Amino acid sequence: MQPVGPYRFTHMLGTCPAGKAWAAIDGQGRLVTIAVLNAAVADAPGWREAFVGTANGLAQAPGGQTFAYADFSAAEPWVAYPAEAGPGAERLFRALGQDYQPVPTEGGPAAPVSGIPQQVSGIPQQVSGIPQQVSGVPHQVSGVPQQVSGIPQQVSGVPQQVSGVPQLTSGPPPAPWALHAGPPVAPNPNPTTAQPDADEPQPPAVGPMDGPPPHDPFAAPVRRIQPSAPPKRRTGLWVKVAALALAVAVGSGVAVWALAPDEPTDPGIPPTVGATAFPTAAAVDPPLKPWAQAAPYSPEERALAVAAPALVFVETVFTGYVRDASTNTPIRATPITFTRRCSAFVVTPDGHALTSSACVKPTQETARQIALDTVARMLVREQTLVPAQVQEYIRTNMGKTKFTGIDPGTEPGTEIHGQLNTAKGNLTTEPAIPAQVVRALPPDTGNIALIKLGRGSLPVAELNPSATLTDGSSLLILGFATTDDDFRTATYGPKSKLVGITGTGRRGSASISRINQDLGTTSHGGIALDPSGRVAGMIDQDQARPDRANRVIVPSSSLNALIGEAGTANKLGDSDKLYRKALDAYFAGQHSAAITQFDAVAQASPGNLLAKAYRQNAVERQQNESEPSDQSVWLMVLLAGAGGALFVGLIVLVVMLVRRRRDV
Repeated sequence: MQPVGPYRFTHMLGTCPAGKAWAAIDGQGRLVTIAVLNAAVADAPGWREAFVGTANGLAQAPGGQTFAYADFSAAEPWVAYPAEAGPGAERLFRALGQDYQPVPTEGGPAAPVSGIPQQVSGIPQQVSGIPQQVSGVPHQVSGVPQQVSGIPQQVSGVPQQVSGVPQLTSGPPPAPWALHAGPPVAPNPNPTTAQPDADEPQPPAVGPMDGPPPHDPFAAPVRRIQPSAPPKRRTGLWVKVAALALAVAVGSGVAVWALAPDEPTDPGIPPTVGATAFPTAAAVDPPLKPWAQAAPYSPEERALAVAAPALVFVETVFTGYVRDASTNTPIRATPITFTRRCSAFVVTPDGHALTSSACVKPTQETARQIALDTVARMLVREQTLVPAQVQEYIRTNMGKTKFTGIDPGTEPGTEIHGQLNTAKGNLTTEPAIPAQVVRALPPDTGNIALIKLGRGSLPVAELNPSATLTDGSSLLILGFATTDDDFRTATYGPKSKLVGITGTGRRGSASISRINQDLGTTSHGGIALDPSGRVAGMIDQDQARPDRANRVIVPSSSLNALIGEAGTANKLGDSDKLYRKALDAYFAGQHSAAITQFDAVAQASPGNLLAKAYRQNAVERQQNESEPSDQSVWLMVLLAGAGGALFVGLIVLVVMLVRRRRDV
């Protein structure tokens, strides 16, 4: 079996009428299971769409199985699942309603496998007699041939010649969404020969004659009419015709063979690409894989690929003192420190980014409430307060305290850091990037903030200020999230989700939209995308909800206004424009151009891991498309030879007809 995509098959795991499940290994030695849909089934109406829809449905379902790679446009569509996730290929075929049969282990009993032609060994027995020819043209029935199980039984007697092709059974293996062309037509499993009827009168047998033959009065010792000489046989002409047809057929086949691209001598070794196409480098594993988050080559995948490099994880550390409001006396001798974590996205090439004000510059009331909560937790650990009294402690002291800096009347100290791609909590050194607040709006007028990261040449997201957010429409949201329980050492990565808009509201003079789902507590400051990958709005907290879940979208028009008030503007850098051009080439199948452009983007913007990952994908796609299969090459050779022979035969037929007319 030829390698599929970046994988090399090792052995078959199981089969079903629609396809096969294989065990395979990728270039890094990781094991996968691959579900391959048979080419004939994929060509049947409805099957390819059902295969794609089922794979994507299983990947997007809660707790479902996400595939590592797929090629739904191939002649034999396939999907690869990580081996550690379990029998992914088997689950896909069973979800398609297939009767999946595992391949028996070595030494075990052979399990019956439907859908695979059985090979019958042995040489056909020779039977004397004259074969009878049965005329008739077979009826062709649309659909995929069904295998008739069992070994054909030998029938004694005279073998009969049947003209035409055996009839095909219609329809792919049964599935709820399969579209059948008509009722199945079962082939005759035991074709019988055309034998003479035993009851039919037979001509009388002629036995040997007794005695001399009767006298014939018309007999004469010599012939009265001399027969004409038989026509001269044209043996030489037919020999020349056969030789010419053979020469044309062989010549056509050799020509096609010579023009066909060379194939690797070892099918287990994938072909290599020249150094000009892709420099040797370690495999790239970005934290967000758009081709796994959405259907490959879909608008959702492209939108994520465009915007995801600009996403930033933000961590702000606040340090100050909780003081008695009347005496300015600290209620704790040591400073109080607490942390806020959220998402952001870069909007200018020199490092400006948008995020939530509640994350980087909360109001005095919010900061005091968080500081008092921190003090209460300390008292619980010191056993001077029980957990049930925490909320009462905060409520009682909110009006009697204030949160300040080292000196009364000063602002608490803040330290902001941003991280791209995968982020780690409590990180203040490389790769964390220091940042500072440029401008911030309070919650009642927008709750948006513009910060400046201390590094340039970062990937930029493009705003769409004219985007309209209407009830019932869908948005693709993107922000940072984690599954770790320990807040101190948690790791965060980008996550996306398709959500729906459920209503609108007001926040001061600005309008907001509410959505039906969120990505988690650190997603505020993240991106809401339109289908082109531009920013339609920013994710924020819903202050009207008791849990303050991140289910509000602030429109891009408000974001663009804040950027303008700060004296800057949202614009793409040269590497951002080249990155989008490279994505256009990749999604159009122009892999050579995409490889070159992704290469340049990766050098100009090292933080854009997706540029490196898509360059790697483009190389793999280019390799796969350059591999012709053995079957296709041989088919081309046979068709070319047959076509040449047919052409010569037609010429000879015309010449013979012309000569006959002249002889007449």
